[in-house]
Parts: sequence; C-alpha cells; structure tokens
Amino acid sequence: MMRSVDVGILRAPRIKFDLIGGFTLEGIVPPEKNVLFIDGGKLCYCGNRYDSLLFKPVCDSSLFTLHDVVIGVNFHWQRKENQSFKGELLFVVEDGEVRAINRLPVEEYLVSVISSEMSATSSLEFLKAHTIISRSWLYAQLLRRDKVKQGALGWENSNEVVRWYAREDHTLFDLCADDHCQRYQGVTRAFNPNVERAVRETEGVVLMYGDEVCDARFSKCCGGVTERFSACWEDVDYDYLQAFRDVDGADGLPDLTTEKGAREWIEGVPSAFCSTSDRKVLSQILNGYDQETNDFYRWHVEYTQEQLSALVRVRSGIDFGVIEELEPVERGVSGRIIRLRVVGSKQTKIVGKELEIRRWLSESHLYSSAFVVDKLLSADGFYRFILKGAGWGHGVGLCQIGAAMMGEQGFSYEKILFHYYRGSQLGVVNC
Repeated sequence: MMRSVDVGILRAPRIKFDLIGGFTLEGIVPPEKNVLFIDGGKLCYCGNRYDSLLFKPVCDSSLFTLHDVVIGVNFHWQRKENQSFKGELLFVVEDGEVRAINRLPVEEYLVSVISSEMSATSSLEFLKAHTIISRSWLYAQLLRRDKVKQGALGWENSNEVVRWYAREDHTLFDLCADDHCQRYQGVTRAFNPNVERAVRETEGVVLMYGDEVCDARFSKCCGGVTERFSACWEDVDYDYLQAFRDVDGADGLPDLTTEKGAREWIEGVPSAFCSTSDRKVLSQILNGYDQETNDFYRWHVEYTQEQLSALVRVRSGIDFGVIEELEPVERGVSGRIIRLRVVGSKQTKIVGKELEIRRWLSESHLYSSAFVVDKLLSADGFYRFILKGAGWGHGVGLCQIGAAMMGEQGFSYEKILFHYYRGSQLGVVNC
C-alpha cells in the first residue's frame, strides 16, 4: 500500500503561487511570490526551462497557495478560489499547460477531504464513517486502476449514445481534487478537532468485502432509495452496493423501474434519512456553496421547447431539431433513468447512462436522473417540459445527507457503514 498520494489540483497556461514558511527547489530557497508558465513546451520559471519542478517544504508549518483554483468543474456551483496546501508541490507539463500536483501522506490528505466534502461540524460518528469510505475508495481506485480502461467508456451508433466515466482516467497523478474524484481543498477549509480525531481514531481502517477493499462510492443524496453500480458505470454489480430504502429497518423496496412506480415515488415525499429540511442540521453537514442547493430531496426544473432544443443541441453536439419528447426507456431500481429516448423533429436517439443524461439536460449537471417528465402546451402553441426529480447525484453507496442524519440521530459509524455497504466488514491496510 502506498503511504503518499499525488493529487492533481490545477491546470492552466499560467499559474501564480505563493510559498509560505520555507521551501527548497533543488537545494535552493525560492522566492515567496512566483509565476510559472509554458514556453516552448517547457515549464518556464525564473528565466529557466524545465520538464518538471518539485518544491519541498522545509518544516511542518510550510504551505503553498495556488491562485484561481477551479472548484465544482462543470457543476452549477463552479467558481475559482485561492487555496492553500501542505506537502510537496510538483509542476509538470500536461497537454501544453502547467499542471500543479500536491504530494502528501494519505492520512493528511483524508483530513482535508473530510473537511472539504462536508462541514467539519457534523457528528463524530458521521465523520468517522466518511473517513473510512474515503480511504476505502482511494485504495480501491489505486489497486484497480491498472485493470480498468480509462476515460469515457461506452458505445455509440445511429440509434444510441451510451457513455459512463471512469474515475481512473488520470495518468500524471493518482486522483484529482474536485468532485470527479473526492473534494480536496487543502487547508483552505477550516479544520476541526473532530475531523483530525476521526482520521486518527480510524487510521488505516477500510471497508472490505472478502479479500478486496470496497469501491465505496457515495453521493450527496440518494432521494430515498440507493442505486446499483451498473446503473451508472460498467455493467457489473457488487454485493455491497445494492438498492434499498434509506430508512432504519426492513421496509420493502418499491418497484421504481416502472413509470407508474417512479412517478408515485418522485411526486411523493416518502420518509428517508436524507429527507430533511432542517437548516440547522444541514448547515452542519454542507459547505456554504452546497447550501445554495435547497431542494436536493425533491426538485423540479422547467424548460420551454425552444430552450430544451437549444440546450440538448449544445450539450450533446447533436442537432435533434425541435425536441418533441423525452421518453424513459429503462430505469434503475432507484427510479434513475439509465436510458432515455430523445425524440426530435430531425432525429431520435437513446442516451445513457445516468450521468450522460444529466449532462445533456442541464447547462452543468442535472441533480440526478431520477425524474419524470410532464409536457404541457403553452398559450403560444409550444410545449413546456417540466422535469420533477429526486436526489442529488448517482445514488450509489453512501448517501451523505442520509448518513449525516444517522449520525445526528445517534447511530454509530459502524451502523452507518453497514447500512449503506451491506455485507461488508472493517479491515486495516498498512498506510
């Protein structure tokens, strides 16, 4: 098992960065304020050209700041921040731009992830549970990345476009710092003694299923029912990533694969751990920009026919003409649409899987693909499309809102983990 991890933070033609508390570069102490850019395919720094540059901290209090780091890439909360990090700072050339990489111990990385993924003021038991799944997910990706084809996967023909996106598609570093992998924002997010305690008291602990580390996926809000792995990624399933009601006890799982069942479920407000509007509790669970999303359990968006047609044309790269119908072809067990038929005046295609559907139907990402469609005729003779939906994210594995509510209600971290990853066990890796 590896003891450190390389995290890709930022890629840009030109990067401004500050070195605080002392760093060395090839035995030389560099200045505090710095700019690095590409010149002739090389990194240009202080008048010299390099293939790569590695800045090493001289003490525990050393940190570096990267300017204009993009967070929430392609999501509705996308923005830029100046972010500070501990550990080593590596620069390399990637696709003609400068790539900044942070190299640091795994356990220190996890302290930031837990603070970056949600507010550090949530319960200790929830923080412990999330620490263990974040550690598990990381090791699972590192162990399996050489076995899995990278990048966008799927197929396309005259009738269908099916894509999913592997999280193993980084080649110059182990994982990225944004939602594509796990949110990692260095020391920018205020640390809390509970976070450091959660990481320290679970050091090296991971979820196991048999002899393998669990690929412990998680999303923001399942919408009341969790989803199977195959609905979102390759056509395989794992016994520990199954569909069930997000409630305590053995409530039956409704059939959400039918349009009737999905509509009744989505238009209702069934009880679930993640069904909450308690702003006091949510403020302890969500970072400030996550709280800009108020309707994650049940939501709706509305498009005119003209807006929808233009949106799909831009987002898919396909000219459907005027969109006439959005027809679910296949739903997963959580009600999430896996395959959607888009009917236009010029052509018709089926799109899948869930993330590709969300990409086509929003300027960033639709909250989830668990939605039903109402088409209403307007006074101008054109239609309006109303999408009523449930949940935030893919819904596989741990539901962050639900798990946080379990922690608030006094459930232990073991109970939280075994609720969402059924049949798994706790194990230890040497990290």
